Parts: sequence; C-alpha cells; structure tokens
Amino acid sequence: MAKVLIRKEKKEFVKDINKEITIERARKYLVKDVSKDYQSQDGVVSKKDLKKKSGAKVLTNTKKEFTLLDADFMDLYRNMKRGAQIISLKDIGTIIAYTGINKNSKVVDAGAGSGALACFLAHICKEVTSYEIRDDHYKIAKENKEKLELNNLKIKNKDVFRGIDEKDVDLVTLDLPDPWNALKVVDKALKLGGYLVSYSPTVPQMADFVDIARKDNFIHIKSLELIKRNWEVEGRKVRPVTTQNVHTGFLSFFRKIS
Repeated sequence: MAKVLIRKEKKEFVKDINKEITIERARKYLVKDVSKDYQSQDGVVSKKDLKKKSGAKVLTNTKKEFTLLDADFMDLYRNMKRGAQIISLKDIGTIIAYTGINKNSKVVDAGAGSGALACFLAHICKEVTSYEIRDDHYKIAKENKEKLELNNLKIKNKDVFRGIDEKDVDLVTLDLPDPWNALKVVDKALKLGGYLVSYSPTVPQMADFVDIARKDNFIHIKSLELIKRNWEVEGRKVRPVTTQNVHTGFLSFFRKIS
C-alpha cells in the first residue's frame, strides 16, 4: 500500500501592520514504493519507518518530523498521469450531484482522455466503461486505472460513434469535440430516465449540442458553468488567489424521456 508523508511547514513573515506571525502550510509526499528508502528535499525516510502503522511519527535523516498515513483514493488520484486536459473536480462533483449516481449505477464515458472522470466515477459507481479512440490517451487512461486498482472500470480503445456495447446504463458522459454525433448510439445505450451529460470547453459547442439533442428523445434539464475561486488565508491576509483558472468548461444535462 502506498503511503503519504505529511507535516506542517511553518513560515514567518511580516505583515503590513509590522506584526510578525506564523503561517502553517502542509508539505506532503506520496510514497508509492515502501520497500525502499524514500528520498525528498526534506531528507530520507527509511523503509523501516515506512512500514509503521498509519498515524505514526517518523523522522527524516535531517530530523524533520512527518506523520505517516495510508494513501487514500484522493492521494493517488491527484498524482495520476496526465496526457489530455482533465475535467476538474468541481465539474466532476457537479455531474455526480445532478445525476445522483451511486454504488448501483452503470455508467458509460466517452472521450476518456487521461481517464480522470472515468476513474472518479468508477470510485463510486458499480460499473464504468470508457471509450477512447486515440492510442496514446488510451494507454494513459488504462495505466491510471491500474494504478488506482479500479477493477470495475473498463477502458476501450474504440470509436464511440461506431456504437456502445453496454445497454440500460444510468448515465452517459461525453467529453468530445462533436458530442452531437454520438446521440444515436447514446440513445440506444441509455435506459429510460437515464442521464446524458456533455462537457464542452466553448460556447458554440455547448449551443450546438443542446440544439440538436433537444430534437431527439431527451429533455434538456440545464446547462451551466461552475465558477470556483481559491482563496489565500494567511493570518489577516485573506483574499482570492491572484492567478487562477476560473473557467474550465460548460456542462449540459439531459434526461432520456422516450
């Protein structure tokens, strides 16, 4: 099992009011191989210490203390290999919230990319199948699936436009440049009452998809853009992070009604 080394890193600085305060930040390392010593910029943690129980305090050879934890899904997920741009956590959370998918759900994902969405959905759903036509993206997505040990996730190196093998699925997600071309195969795979969600980076893509999907057996629930701002909280210095990526993409939600 992978481990996480985490400690509070203290930093002192002088504020505008000429007051010296101490700020604590988390420094974290993911240790994927506990069979050998782990080297970091804070020193070396011995393999003997890495085998201790979760919650144990361990010292590097430079006498810096870390708390040892068992790595959880999010620790591994945040360190997954990336190829294509991935769907952000805020957008993934919105998909889960608006469709209500759960441990009994069967999902099809098209346009796997690095597999970020498919992997996260597989973490909570019964069964997920992801389609990816590009060989390079397929290899990365499959590698991420294996590292996260998601046995309920299938990655297929197949063109989704040629057909979806799965039937009676609860949710289909599309991260494609032309998602409207997949509507016919989605209609055949999706169960009555099931959800269809398309992720589009641009307004024209979103508009075209919504206009075309409305003409089929789907009802448009909503299209949205979720804005997220990260904040700095350091003593009395509380403000939005100066540079951040606020926009990611647009989500369009449909439900099959006939």
